[in-house]
Amino acid sequence: MQKVTFSNGCPGYMTGQGSKTGLIVIQEWWGVNDQIKQTAEKFAAASPMLVLVPDLYRGQVAFHEDEASHLMSNLDWQSAVQDIQAAVDYLKENGCEKIAVVGFCMGGALTITSCVHVGGIDCGICFYGIPDKEFAAPQKIRVPMQLHFGNLDECKGFSCRESADLLEKEMRDCGKDFEMWRYEAKHAFMNHCGPKYDEKAASVAFERTIKDMFI
Repeated sequence: MQKVTFSNGCPGYMTGQGSKTGLIVIQEWWGVNDQIKQTAEKFAAASPMLVLVPDLYRGQVAFHEDEASHLMSNLDWQSAVQDIQAAVDYLKENGCEKIAVVGFCMGGALTITSCVHVGGIDCGICFYGIPDKEFAAPQKIRVPMQLHFGNLDECKGFSCRESADLLEKEMRDCGKDFEMWRYEAKHAFMNHCGPKYDEKAASVAFERTIKDMFI
């Protein structure tokens, strides 16, 4: 992957072919580690597009849950939104005309947030993460979305089944354009380096993401 710097100084990593299509991959709470870079490479290999990973922690990476929790708790979400906007602008400067955002866990919540606050996005793909409504209410989402959640997720108030049910109801009630996909899997089922990885669910979810990204 090529290391790049956006106009606001945020670092990032880019891979893929020169294309009019771009994808921004937003990290889990761990930071931009090898796993999220490998996920970005997988997207780039599956479809001709530029794939960009903004480094929201500025090089910090957690190896234990307490470290990850500390980094996530101290992340300024308004600054993170600015970094994601800078990533969108960077892709546009490199010729991308259509741009999607996909994120996992913390990145999933930031994906929904981006679909409210960031300009230039054509669609969002959220994996198991819901932001505070005060910052990104479902009613304010401006673009089509895919939502992927695990029915066995135990992250209460963030990505559990009940939280996903409520998000789906709120988006349906206000007429948003979205698809909600459920899997018999736990939180972080897409993380191929983690203990809750579910190969079957991850494979199906990945294919759905690629197939329906800009529909």
